[in-house]
Amino acid sequence: MTRGGAPYRRTTEALADLLAQSEPGTALPSEPALAEQFGVSRATLREAMRGFEDRGLIERRQGVGTYVRPKVIEAGLEELVSIETLASQIGLEVTMGDLQIIKRKRTEDEPGKVEVLEISRVILTDSQPVALLIDVIPADLVSVKELGPEFHGSVLDLLLKRGQPELDYSATDINAVAADSRVADRLGVDRGAVLLVLEAGLFDREGQIVDRSASYFLPGVFRFHVVRRVGRGVI
Repeated sequence: MTRGGAPYRRTTEALADLLAQSEPGTALPSEPALAEQFGVSRATLREAMRGFEDRGLIERRQGVGTYVRPKVIEAGLEELVSIETLASQIGLEVTMGDLQIIKRKRTEDEPGKVEVLEISRVILTDSQPVALLIDVIPADLVSVKELGPEFHGSVLDLLLKRGQPELDYSATDINAVAADSRVADRLGVDRGAVLLVLEAGLFDREGQIVDRSASYFLPGVFRFHVVRRVGRGVI
């Protein structure tokens, strides 16, 4: 069986239709039941399901079953806003999961003078990890107290609420990466799973970098787009 074969294509189309009709969090029928329903072998079904799992559309829970992932968070990249803001715009509840704050010496390409705070947090929907966000900021920019019980997960929202420093723009690189062991463990995915990562520098109005971040997203849960103007080249 190959991914280009007719049984595989038929199975992926049937799975896509099934997911479109299912609410997030819905448990799918068992593999034997689905294989019989689609008229394919269990090997073909597993291969098709692996593709949907890699894209973050379904989640297999060992010994429990397979579930439909939460709805997609879709947004343009023209304006910098937090995940919390994006989710609220589509009526999706997100919560902050595991939060880790590490104070350490800065590296050459990080903001600050001597020490930085590395703030990493897992974002959850329906109690399931969907993103890992890592911010590195100067240790004297934000106090650890500000990251206490009242902190809900967004460094960007925290800085915007304070109004200082005055933020100006973000320069972002977008890539697909294989999850290393650290990221995989935090997100609960296999090592080597393909993730979408946005690596960004956040600058103030003086042109100084105040935050360097890496945001890892499950690709089936997040979909980003960019509006581009048509260039007027010489004809």
